[in-house]
Amino acid sequence: MDTTNNSNQAFSELLAIAHTGAKGYQEAAEGASNPQIKAELSQLSQQRAQFESELQQQANRLGVAGDAVGGVEAAVTEAAAAVHRGWINLKSAITGQSDSAILGECETGDATALTAYEAALKADLPSDVRSVVEQQHGQILAAKNKITQLKGQVK
Repeated sequence: MDTTNNSNQAFSELLAIAHTGAKGYQEAAEGASNPQIKAELSQLSQQRAQFESELQQQANRLGVAGDAVGGVEAAVTEAAAAVHRGWINLKSAITGQSDSAILGECETGDATALTAYEAALKADLPSDVRSVVEQQHGQILAAKNKITQLKGQVK
């Protein structure tokens, strides 16, 4: 039963992270002034929405109850809460801030998301689910590296 709780908790965390990441990147895109950065951030918002959809499909396939999966408002874990706080901080960075500051907040959000994904990968996940989580982890790492690169190009 502990294994099921571990999987449910992992799904809950990752769904919360993908959801807040999608919203955070959308807000970042809206706040950015550089068209290239706007486009990149908008694409990353869509990517995170796709992550959420993929994770939800896996949860449904495994019969994980919706309330066990999507309860961001009810008892989210510390990692998911930290990601959420990071994306909330993005709102304050956007207001009157530079593209560099916005990218910095995105970079922080992705770093926290990576930590949560790594924690989820320590849970006892079915191999096909683990594969999805590993793939998403790799894409978040690539996105974080791209954000870092863009931040270095913006003054």
